Amino acid sequence: MATHNSNEHPIKNTVKNKVQLITYPDSLGGTLSALHDVVTEHFSDVVTGGMHILPPFPSSGDRGFAPLTYLDIEPTFGSWEDIRRIGGRYDVMLDLMVNHISRQSPFFQDFLKNGRASEHADLFITMDKYWPSGEPSRDEVEKMFLRRTEPFSSYTIESTGAVEQVWTTFGKQDPSEQIDLDVRSPKARALLESFLTHFREQNVRFVRLDAIGYVAKRPGTSCFFVEPEIDEFLDWVSGVAKRLGLELLPEVHSHYSIQYKLAEHGFWIYDFILPYMVLEALLTHSSARLCDYLKSRPHRQFTMLDCHDGIPIIPDLNDLVPVRDVKKVVDICLERGANLSKIFSPKHRGEGGYDVHQIRCSYYSMLNADDEAYWSARALQFFTPGIPQVYYVGLLAGENDYESAEKFEGRAINRHNFSREEIRAAVDKPVVQRLMKLARFRNTYPAFQGVFSVEHSAPHEVRLKWEKDDRACTLHTDLSTGRSTVRYRDDAGEEVTL
Repeated sequence: MATHNSNEHPIKNTVKNKVQLITYPDSLGGTLSALHDVVTEHFSDVVTGGMHILPPFPSSGDRGFAPLTYLDIEPTFGSWEDIRRIGGRYDVMLDLMVNHISRQSPFFQDFLKNGRASEHADLFITMDKYWPSGEPSRDEVEKMFLRRTEPFSSYTIESTGAVEQVWTTFGKQDPSEQIDLDVRSPKARALLESFLTHFREQNVRFVRLDAIGYVAKRPGTSCFFVEPEIDEFLDWVSGVAKRLGLELLPEVHSHYSIQYKLAEHGFWIYDFILPYMVLEALLTHSSARLCDYLKSRPHRQFTMLDCHDGIPIIPDLNDLVPVRDVKKVVDICLERGANLSKIFSPKHRGEGGYDVHQIRCSYYSMLNADDEAYWSARALQFFTPGIPQVYYVGLLAGENDYESAEKFEGRAINRHNFSREEIRAAVDKPVVQRLMKLARFRNTYPAFQGVFSVEHSAPHEVRLKWEKDDRACTLHTDLSTGRSTVRYRDDAGEEVTL
Protein backbone atom coordinates (compact mmCIF):
# COMPACT_ATOMS: atom_id res chain seq x y z
CA MET A 1 0.00 0.00 0.00
CA ALA A 2 1.27 3.45 -0.91
CA THR A 3 2.61 5.52 1.98
CA HIS A 4 1.49 9.08 2.65
CA ASN A 5 3.07 11.53 5.06
CA SER A 6 1.02 11.88 8.24
CA ASN A 7 2.11 15.54 8.34
CA GLU A 8 0.36 16.48 5.11
CA HIS A 9 -0.78 20.08 4.83
CA PRO A 10 -4.21 20.67 6.42
CA ILE A 11 -7.27 21.14 4.24
CA LYS A 12 -7.17 24.63 2.69
CA ASN A 13 -10.00 25.35 0.29
CA THR A 14 -13.68 26.13 0.20
CA VAL A 15 -14.68 22.80 1.78
CA LYS A 16 -15.44 23.20 5.47
CA ASN A 17 -13.44 20.82 7.66
CA LYS A 18 -16.53 20.02 9.71
CA VAL A 19 -19.13 17.28 10.12
CA GLN A 20 -21.61 16.72 7.29
CA LEU A 21 -24.95 14.88 7.24
CA ILE A 22 -26.03 12.27 4.66
CA THR A 23 -29.78 11.82 4.32
CA TYR A 24 -32.57 11.02 1.93
CA PRO A 25 -34.89 13.97 1.23
CA ASP A 26 -37.76 12.24 3.04
CA SER A 27 -35.95 10.41 5.86
CA LEU A 28 -36.02 13.10 8.53
CA GLY A 29 -39.61 14.24 8.75
CA GLY A 30 -40.90 13.29 5.30
CA THR A 31 -40.09 16.33 3.12
CA LEU A 32 -37.26 18.71 2.29
CA SER A 33 -38.97 21.44 4.26
CA ALA A 34 -39.16 19.16 7.29
CA LEU A 35 -35.50 18.21 6.79
CA HIS A 36 -34.50 21.87 7.01
CA ASP A 37 -36.57 22.38 10.14
CA VAL A 38 -35.43 19.16 11.86
CA VAL A 39 -31.75 19.87 11.25
CA THR A 40 -32.12 23.49 12.30
CA GLU A 41 -33.97 22.51 15.48
CA HIS A 42 -31.76 19.64 16.60
CA PHE A 43 -28.47 19.61 14.68
CA SER A 44 -27.65 23.15 13.48
CA ASP A 45 -24.31 23.14 15.35
CA VAL A 46 -23.68 19.44 14.70
CA VAL A 47 -23.65 19.26 10.87
CA THR A 48 -22.09 22.63 10.17
CA GLY A 49 -20.09 21.12 7.30
CA GLY A 50 -23.23 20.73 5.22
CA MET A 51 -25.72 18.15 3.96
CA HIS A 52 -25.50 15.47 1.31
CA ILE A 53 -29.11 15.05 0.22
CA LEU A 54 -29.51 11.76 -1.64
CA PRO A 55 -31.36 12.09 -4.97
CA PRO A 56 -34.49 14.27 -4.55
CA PHE A 57 -35.35 14.15 -8.26
CA PRO A 58 -38.26 12.41 -10.02
CA SER A 59 -37.11 8.80 -10.37
CA SER A 60 -38.41 5.50 -11.70
CA GLY A 61 -36.47 3.25 -9.33
CA ASP A 62 -33.52 2.54 -7.03
CA ARG A 63 -34.78 5.07 -4.47
CA GLY A 64 -33.86 8.08 -6.56
CA PHE A 65 -30.86 6.69 -8.43
CA ALA A 66 -32.81 6.29 -11.71
CA PRO A 67 -33.58 10.00 -12.29
CA LEU A 68 -35.90 11.20 -15.05
CA THR A 69 -34.27 14.63 -14.97
CA TYR A 70 -32.17 16.83 -12.70
CA LEU A 71 -34.13 19.96 -13.51
CA ASP A 72 -37.07 19.09 -11.23
CA ILE A 73 -37.57 18.00 -7.63
CA GLU A 74 -39.94 15.12 -6.90
CA PRO A 75 -43.11 17.02 -5.83
CA THR A 76 -43.74 14.76 -2.82
CA PHE A 77 -40.39 15.94 -1.42
CA GLY A 78 -40.85 19.65 -2.15
CA SER A 79 -39.28 22.02 -4.64
CA TRP A 80 -36.06 23.75 -5.63
CA GLU A 81 -37.12 26.54 -3.29
CA ASP A 82 -36.57 24.07 -0.43
CA ILE A 83 -33.10 23.19 -1.73
CA ARG A 84 -32.21 26.88 -2.03
CA ARG A 85 -33.50 27.45 1.50
CA ILE A 86 -31.36 24.63 2.88
CA GLY A 87 -28.40 25.85 0.82
CA GLY A 88 -28.75 29.29 2.33
CA ARG A 89 -27.75 27.86 5.71
CA TYR A 90 -25.90 24.62 4.98
CA ASP A 91 -23.59 23.65 2.12
CA VAL A 92 -25.60 21.22 -0.02
CA MET A 93 -24.30 18.20 -1.94
CA LEU A 94 -26.42 16.49 -4.60
CA ASP A 95 -25.78 13.45 -6.77
CA LEU A 96 -25.25 13.40 -10.52
CA MET A 97 -25.51 9.86 -11.90
CA VAL A 98 -23.08 10.49 -14.73
CA ASN A 99 -23.33 6.90 -16.00
CA HIS A 100 -27.08 6.62 -16.54
CA ILE A 101 -30.53 8.14 -16.63
CA SER A 102 -34.05 6.72 -16.30
CA ARG A 103 -35.81 4.74 -18.97
CA GLN A 104 -38.79 7.01 -18.18
CA SER A 105 -36.80 10.20 -18.88
CA PRO A 106 -38.11 12.37 -21.74
CA PHE A 107 -34.82 11.73 -23.55
CA PHE A 108 -35.09 7.95 -23.65
CA GLN A 109 -38.84 8.00 -24.14
CA ASP A 110 -38.28 10.00 -27.33
CA PHE A 111 -35.71 7.41 -28.42
CA LEU A 112 -38.20 4.61 -27.75
CA LYS A 113 -40.69 6.41 -29.97
CA ASN A 114 -38.43 7.52 -32.82
CA GLY A 115 -35.36 5.30 -32.59
CA ARG A 116 -32.29 6.54 -34.49
CA ALA A 117 -34.37 9.49 -35.78
CA SER A 118 -34.70 10.84 -32.24
CA GLU A 119 -32.79 14.04 -31.51
CA HIS A 120 -31.61 12.30 -28.33
CA ALA A 121 -30.44 9.04 -29.94
CA ASP A 122 -26.77 9.86 -29.56
CA LEU A 123 -27.15 10.14 -25.77
CA PHE A 124 -27.33 6.36 -25.53
CA ILE A 125 -25.01 3.46 -26.34
CA THR A 126 -26.45 1.25 -29.02
CA MET A 127 -24.57 -1.93 -29.79
CA ASP A 128 -23.08 -0.73 -33.08
CA LYS A 129 -21.17 2.08 -31.36
CA TYR A 130 -18.69 -0.46 -30.02
CA TRP A 131 -19.36 -3.52 -32.18
CA PRO A 132 -20.22 -2.30 -35.72
CA SER A 133 -20.31 -5.86 -37.04
CA GLY A 134 -22.55 -7.34 -34.33
CA GLU A 135 -22.50 -8.23 -30.63
CA PRO A 136 -19.67 -8.70 -28.12
CA SER A 137 -18.25 -12.16 -27.66
CA ARG A 138 -19.04 -14.09 -24.52
CA ASP A 139 -15.40 -13.67 -23.45
CA GLU A 140 -15.71 -9.88 -23.77
CA VAL A 141 -18.87 -9.86 -21.63
CA GLU A 142 -17.26 -12.04 -18.97
CA LYS A 143 -14.37 -9.59 -18.66
CA MET A 144 -16.77 -6.76 -17.79
CA PHE A 145 -17.42 -5.73 -14.20
CA LEU A 146 -21.07 -6.76 -14.40
CA ARG A 147 -23.80 -5.47 -12.08
CA ARG A 148 -26.52 -7.62 -13.68
CA THR A 149 -26.70 -10.79 -15.82
CA GLU A 150 -26.13 -8.94 -19.11
CA PRO A 151 -24.82 -5.39 -19.60
CA PHE A 152 -27.44 -4.68 -22.30
CA SER A 153 -31.22 -4.45 -22.55
CA SER A 154 -33.45 -4.78 -25.62
CA TYR A 155 -36.16 -2.23 -26.44
CA THR A 156 -38.70 -2.10 -29.26
CA ILE A 157 -38.90 1.18 -31.18
CA GLU A 158 -42.51 2.31 -31.50
CA SER A 159 -42.28 3.94 -34.94
CA THR A 160 -40.41 1.16 -36.71
CA GLY A 161 -40.86 -2.01 -34.67
CA ALA A 162 -37.08 -2.43 -34.70
CA VAL A 163 -35.38 -3.91 -31.61
CA GLU A 164 -32.46 -1.90 -30.26
CA GLN A 165 -29.94 -3.23 -27.75
CA VAL A 166 -28.74 -0.47 -25.42
CA TRP A 167 -26.03 -0.53 -22.75
CA THR A 168 -27.55 -0.79 -19.25
CA THR A 169 -24.94 -1.35 -16.53
CA PHE A 170 -27.44 -1.24 -13.66
CA GLY A 171 -31.03 -2.29 -13.06
CA LYS A 172 -32.84 -5.17 -11.39
CA GLN A 173 -35.52 -5.29 -14.06
CA ASP A 174 -35.24 -6.58 -17.62
CA PRO A 175 -35.25 -4.43 -19.63
CA SER A 176 -33.52 -2.06 -17.24
CA GLU A 177 -34.86 1.21 -15.84
CA GLN A 178 -31.34 2.72 -15.84
CA ILE A 179 -29.99 3.59 -19.30
CA ASP A 180 -26.28 4.28 -19.74
CA LEU A 181 -25.25 7.63 -21.22
CA ASP A 182 -22.58 7.83 -23.90
CA VAL A 183 -20.32 10.38 -22.23
CA ARG A 184 -18.17 10.55 -25.38
CA SER A 185 -21.11 12.20 -27.16
CA PRO A 186 -21.18 16.02 -27.37
CA LYS A 187 -24.93 15.82 -26.75
CA ALA A 188 -24.41 13.87 -23.52
CA ARG A 189 -21.75 16.26 -22.32
CA ALA A 190 -23.94 19.25 -23.08
CA LEU A 191 -26.76 17.62 -21.10
CA LEU A 192 -24.51 16.87 -18.11
CA GLU A 193 -23.15 20.42 -18.19
CA SER A 194 -26.70 21.80 -18.21
CA PHE A 195 -27.49 19.75 -15.10
CA LEU A 196 -24.37 20.97 -13.29
CA THR A 197 -25.16 24.56 -14.26
CA HIS A 198 -28.67 24.18 -12.89
CA PHE A 199 -27.31 22.81 -9.61
CA ARG A 200 -25.11 25.84 -9.13
CA GLU A 201 -28.04 28.16 -9.85
CA GLN A 202 -29.99 26.41 -7.08
CA ASN A 203 -27.44 27.06 -4.32
CA VAL A 204 -25.76 23.65 -4.54
CA ARG A 205 -22.06 23.58 -3.53
CA PHE A 206 -20.97 19.93 -3.92
CA VAL A 207 -21.76 17.31 -6.53
CA ARG A 208 -21.14 13.62 -5.97
CA LEU A 209 -20.39 11.91 -9.28
CA ASP A 210 -22.19 8.62 -8.72
CA ALA A 211 -21.12 5.46 -10.59
CA ILE A 212 -18.42 7.39 -12.43
CA GLY A 213 -16.19 4.32 -12.76
CA TYR A 214 -18.59 2.82 -15.30
CA VAL A 215 -18.63 5.68 -17.82
CA ALA A 216 -15.40 4.57 -19.54
CA LYS A 217 -16.01 1.58 -21.79
CA ARG A 218 -13.80 -0.30 -24.24
CA PRO A 219 -14.34 -3.76 -25.77
CA GLY A 220 -12.08 -6.39 -24.28
CA THR A 221 -11.74 -4.64 -20.90
CA SER A 222 -13.60 -4.63 -17.58
CA CYS A 223 -15.43 -1.50 -18.81
CA PHE A 224 -14.74 -0.07 -15.38
CA PHE A 225 -12.38 2.88 -14.83
CA VAL A 226 -10.73 2.25 -18.18
CA GLU A 227 -7.69 4.43 -18.78
CA PRO A 228 -7.04 6.78 -20.51
CA GLU A 229 -10.74 7.22 -21.33
CA ILE A 230 -11.72 7.85 -17.70
CA ASP A 231 -8.92 10.41 -17.31
CA GLU A 232 -10.17 12.40 -20.27
CA PHE A 233 -13.72 12.46 -18.89
CA LEU A 234 -12.51 13.44 -15.41
CA ASP A 235 -10.50 16.31 -16.92
CA TRP A 236 -13.57 17.50 -18.80
CA VAL A 237 -16.01 17.32 -15.88
CA SER A 238 -13.57 18.91 -13.43
CA GLY A 239 -13.09 21.76 -15.89
CA VAL A 240 -16.85 22.33 -16.02
CA ALA A 241 -17.09 22.23 -12.22
CA LYS A 242 -14.22 24.67 -11.81
CA ARG A 243 -15.91 27.18 -14.12
CA LEU A 244 -19.11 26.85 -12.12
CA GLY A 245 -17.47 26.96 -8.69
CA LEU A 246 -18.61 23.45 -7.73
CA GLU A 247 -16.68 20.91 -5.65
CA LEU A 248 -16.75 17.35 -7.02
CA LEU A 249 -16.65 14.05 -5.13
CA PRO A 250 -16.21 11.02 -7.45
CA GLU A 251 -17.85 7.86 -6.10
CA VAL A 252 -15.75 4.79 -6.98
CA HIS A 253 -15.86 1.37 -5.33
CA SER A 254 -12.69 -0.30 -6.49
CA HIS A 255 -9.15 -1.27 -5.50
CA TYR A 256 -7.72 1.39 -3.22
CA SER A 257 -5.04 2.24 -5.81
CA ILE A 258 -7.73 3.69 -8.09
CA GLN A 259 -8.97 5.93 -5.28
CA TYR A 260 -5.41 7.08 -4.67
CA LYS A 261 -5.00 7.93 -8.37
CA LEU A 262 -7.99 10.24 -8.04
CA ALA A 263 -6.44 11.86 -4.98
CA GLU A 264 -3.17 12.39 -6.86
CA HIS A 265 -5.15 14.22 -9.56
CA GLY A 266 -6.51 16.63 -6.94
CA PHE A 267 -9.95 15.08 -6.47
CA TRP A 268 -11.65 14.54 -3.17
CA ILE A 269 -12.18 10.83 -2.62
CA TYR A 270 -14.25 8.64 -0.32
CA ASP A 271 -12.56 6.67 2.41
CA PHE A 272 -14.43 3.43 1.78
CA ILE A 273 -11.75 1.50 3.69
CA LEU A 274 -12.17 3.18 7.08
CA PRO A 275 -15.64 1.73 7.91
CA TYR A 276 -14.32 -1.83 7.85
CA MET A 277 -11.04 -0.98 9.60
CA VAL A 278 -12.83 0.66 12.53
CA LEU A 279 -15.38 -2.15 12.73
CA GLU A 280 -12.71 -4.86 12.65
CA ALA A 281 -10.65 -3.12 15.34
CA LEU A 282 -13.63 -2.88 17.71
CA LEU A 283 -14.86 -6.43 17.04
CA THR A 284 -11.44 -8.14 17.25
CA HIS A 285 -9.87 -5.83 19.89
CA SER A 286 -6.79 -5.42 17.70
CA SER A 287 -5.38 -2.06 16.58
CA ALA A 288 -2.47 -2.99 14.29
CA ARG A 289 -4.27 -2.91 10.94
CA LEU A 290 -6.22 0.27 11.72
CA CYS A 291 -3.14 2.12 12.97
CA ASP A 292 -1.07 1.08 9.95
CA TYR A 293 -3.85 2.29 7.67
CA LEU A 294 -4.19 5.64 9.44
CA LYS A 295 -0.45 6.24 9.00
CA SER A 296 -0.52 5.64 5.25
CA ARG A 297 -3.81 6.95 3.84
CA PRO A 298 -4.06 10.30 2.02
CA HIS A 299 -5.80 13.03 3.98
CA ARG A 300 -7.93 14.60 1.22
CA GLN A 301 -10.89 12.30 1.77
CA PHE A 302 -14.48 12.29 2.94
CA THR A 303 -14.76 9.82 5.80
CA MET A 304 -17.82 7.76 6.65
CA LEU A 305 -18.83 4.71 8.66
CA ASP A 306 -22.29 4.08 7.23
CA CYS A 307 -24.33 5.09 4.21
CA HIS A 308 -27.44 4.18 2.19
CA ASP A 309 -25.76 1.06 0.79
CA GLY A 310 -23.45 -0.90 3.09
CA ILE A 311 -19.97 -1.39 4.53
CA PRO A 312 -17.62 -1.90 1.54
CA ILE A 313 -15.75 -5.21 1.37
CA ILE A 314 -14.82 -6.43 -2.15
CA PRO A 315 -13.19 -4.83 -4.17
CA ASP A 316 -12.40 -1.97 -1.75
CA LEU A 317 -10.39 -4.16 0.65
CA ASN A 318 -8.57 -6.21 -1.98
CA ASP A 319 -4.85 -6.57 -1.09
CA LEU A 320 -5.46 -4.83 2.26
CA VAL A 321 -7.25 -7.44 4.36
CA PRO A 322 -7.02 -11.24 3.89
CA VAL A 323 -10.35 -12.91 3.15
CA ARG A 324 -9.95 -15.21 6.17
CA ASP A 325 -10.03 -12.11 8.43
CA VAL A 326 -12.87 -10.47 6.52
CA LYS A 327 -15.00 -13.61 6.94
CA LYS A 328 -14.74 -13.40 10.74
CA VAL A 329 -16.09 -9.84 10.76
CA VAL A 330 -18.81 -10.65 8.22
CA ASP A 331 -19.94 -13.66 10.28
CA ILE A 332 -20.30 -11.53 13.42
CA CYS A 333 -22.36 -8.98 11.50
CA LEU A 334 -24.61 -11.72 10.10
CA GLU A 335 -25.19 -12.95 13.64
CA ARG A 336 -26.29 -9.41 14.51
CA GLY A 337 -28.86 -9.25 11.72
CA ALA A 338 -26.92 -8.01 8.70
CA ASN A 339 -27.55 -9.08 5.12
CA LEU A 340 -25.08 -8.99 2.24
CA SER A 341 -24.78 -7.70 -1.30
CA LYS A 342 -22.65 -9.85 -3.60
CA ILE A 343 -20.21 -9.35 -6.46
CA PHE A 344 -21.95 -10.61 -9.59
CA SER A 345 -19.01 -11.10 -11.96
CA PRO A 346 -16.93 -14.21 -11.10
CA LYS A 347 -13.77 -12.65 -12.55
CA HIS A 348 -14.08 -9.63 -10.26
CA ARG A 349 -14.49 -11.41 -6.94
CA GLY A 350 -11.88 -11.44 -4.21
CA GLU A 351 -9.34 -13.98 -3.06
CA GLY A 352 -10.61 -17.53 -3.48
CA GLY A 353 -13.73 -16.27 -5.26
CA TYR A 354 -15.01 -14.42 -2.18
CA ASP A 355 -18.08 -12.49 -3.34
CA VAL A 356 -19.22 -10.23 -0.47
CA HIS A 357 -19.50 -6.71 -1.88
CA GLN A 358 -21.03 -4.93 1.12
CA ILE A 359 -22.34 -5.67 4.62
CA ARG A 360 -25.82 -4.17 4.96
CA CYS A 361 -26.69 -3.31 8.55
CA SER A 362 -26.89 -0.26 10.79
CA TYR A 363 -23.47 0.51 12.25
CA TYR A 364 -24.96 0.73 15.73
CA SER A 365 -26.44 -2.77 15.34
CA MET A 366 -23.15 -4.17 14.02
CA LEU A 367 -21.61 -3.04 17.30
CA ASN A 368 -24.41 -4.84 19.16
CA ALA A 369 -26.07 -1.55 20.21
CA ASP A 370 -23.15 -0.97 22.58
CA ASP A 371 -23.15 2.76 23.32
CA GLU A 372 -19.49 2.87 24.35
CA ALA A 373 -18.25 0.99 21.29
CA TYR A 374 -20.42 3.11 19.00
CA TRP A 375 -19.16 6.37 20.49
CA SER A 376 -15.61 5.05 20.09
CA ALA A 377 -16.28 4.28 16.43
CA ARG A 378 -17.42 7.85 15.81
CA ALA A 379 -14.48 9.25 17.77
CA LEU A 380 -12.10 7.24 15.58
CA GLN A 381 -13.87 8.55 12.48
CA PHE A 382 -13.82 12.17 13.66
CA PHE A 383 -10.11 11.99 14.57
CA THR A 384 -9.24 10.52 11.15
CA PRO A 385 -8.08 13.28 8.75
CA GLY A 386 -10.71 14.29 6.20
CA ILE A 387 -14.27 15.61 6.07
CA PRO A 388 -16.46 13.44 8.33
CA GLN A 389 -19.90 12.50 7.01
CA VAL A 390 -22.53 10.95 9.27
CA TYR A 391 -25.47 9.06 7.79
CA TYR A 392 -28.80 10.06 9.31
CA VAL A 393 -29.47 6.58 10.77
CA GLY A 394 -26.05 6.68 12.41
CA LEU A 395 -26.63 10.20 13.73
CA LEU A 396 -29.70 8.89 15.56
CA ALA A 397 -27.99 5.61 16.61
CA GLY A 398 -30.67 3.75 14.68
CA GLU A 399 -30.93 -0.02 14.71
CA ASN A 400 -31.71 -2.51 11.94
CA ASP A 401 -35.08 -2.01 10.25
CA TYR A 402 -35.97 -5.63 9.45
CA GLU A 403 -39.53 -4.75 8.43
CA SER A 404 -38.33 -2.43 5.66
CA ALA A 405 -35.72 -4.95 4.51
CA GLU A 406 -38.43 -7.58 4.20
CA LYS A 407 -40.85 -5.23 2.47
CA PHE A 408 -38.45 -3.55 0.03
CA GLU A 409 -34.90 -4.91 -0.32
CA GLY A 410 -31.87 -5.83 1.78
CA ARG A 411 -30.41 -2.32 1.77
CA ALA A 412 -33.57 -0.96 3.39
CA ILE A 413 -32.37 -2.47 6.67
CA ASN A 414 -30.46 0.80 7.12
CA ARG A 415 -32.87 3.20 5.43
CA HIS A 416 -35.53 3.79 8.05
CA ASN A 417 -37.60 6.95 7.59
CA PHE A 418 -37.89 8.76 10.92
CA SER A 419 -41.01 10.67 11.94
CA ARG A 420 -40.71 13.86 13.96
CA GLU A 421 -41.67 11.89 17.09
CA GLU A 422 -39.02 9.25 16.44
CA ILE A 423 -36.41 11.94 15.88
CA ARG A 424 -37.21 13.66 19.16
CA ALA A 425 -37.03 10.34 21.02
CA ALA A 426 -33.69 9.45 19.38
CA VAL A 427 -32.16 12.84 20.14
CA ASP A 428 -32.89 12.30 23.84
CA LYS A 429 -30.88 9.05 23.95
CA PRO A 430 -27.61 9.45 25.91
CA VAL A 431 -25.50 7.98 23.10
CA VAL A 432 -26.90 10.52 20.62
CA GLN A 433 -26.34 13.38 23.05
CA ARG A 434 -22.72 12.25 23.46
CA LEU A 435 -22.31 11.93 19.69
CA MET A 436 -23.61 15.46 19.14
CA LYS A 437 -21.21 16.80 21.77
CA LEU A 438 -18.35 15.01 20.02
CA ALA A 439 -19.40 16.48 16.66
CA ARG A 440 -19.52 20.01 18.10
CA PHE A 441 -16.00 19.51 19.44
CA ARG A 442 -14.82 18.23 16.06
CA ASN A 443 -16.38 21.28 14.36
CA THR A 444 -14.85 23.92 16.61
CA TYR A 445 -11.59 22.75 18.19
CA PRO A 446 -8.68 24.51 16.40
CA ALA A 447 -6.23 21.58 16.49
CA PHE A 448 -8.26 19.72 13.83
CA GLN A 449 -6.93 22.32 11.36
CA GLY A 450 -3.37 21.34 12.27
CA VAL A 451 -1.13 18.28 12.18
CA PHE A 452 -2.31 14.70 12.75
CA SER A 453 -0.26 11.83 14.14
CA VAL A 454 -0.72 8.21 15.18
CA GLU A 455 0.97 7.78 18.54
CA HIS A 456 2.63 4.57 19.70
CA SER A 457 -0.22 2.23 20.59
CA ALA A 458 -0.37 -1.11 22.36
CA PRO A 459 -1.94 -3.98 20.34
CA HIS A 460 -5.33 -3.37 22.01
CA GLU A 461 -5.21 0.43 21.89
CA VAL A 462 -5.45 3.31 19.42
CA ARG A 463 -3.85 6.64 20.28
CA LEU A 464 -4.39 9.59 17.90
CA LYS A 465 -3.34 13.23 18.22
CA TRP A 466 -3.98 16.59 16.58
CA GLU A 467 -1.85 19.69 17.23
CA LYS A 468 -1.90 23.30 16.12
CA ASP A 469 -0.03 26.15 17.80
CA ASP A 470 -0.79 25.90 21.52
CA ARG A 471 -3.78 23.57 21.06
CA ALA A 472 -3.73 19.79 21.11
CA CYS A 473 -6.24 16.98 21.53
CA THR A 474 -5.84 13.23 21.88
CA LEU A 475 -8.02 10.17 21.47
CA HIS A 476 -7.29 7.02 23.42
CA THR A 477 -9.42 4.01 22.51
CA ASP A 478 -9.14 0.84 24.60
CA LEU A 479 -10.34 -1.84 22.19
CA SER A 480 -10.53 -4.45 24.94
CA THR A 481 -13.37 -2.51 26.57
CA GLY A 482 -14.62 -0.44 23.62
CA ARG A 483 -14.20 2.74 25.67
CA SER A 484 -12.59 5.94 24.44
CA THR A 485 -11.31 9.09 26.12
CA VAL A 486 -10.85 12.45 24.42
CA ARG A 487 -8.59 14.97 26.15
CA TYR A 488 -7.75 18.47 24.99
CA ARG A 489 -5.98 21.68 26.01
CA ASP A 490 -8.51 24.40 26.80
CA ASP A 491 -8.29 28.20 26.52
CA ALA A 492 -6.44 28.41 29.84
CA GLY A 493 -3.89 25.82 28.76
CA GLU A 494 -5.30 23.19 31.07
CA GLU A 495 -5.75 19.61 29.89
CA VAL A 496 -9.36 18.52 30.31
CA THR A 497 -11.53 15.55 29.32
CA LEU A 498 -14.37 15.98 26.85
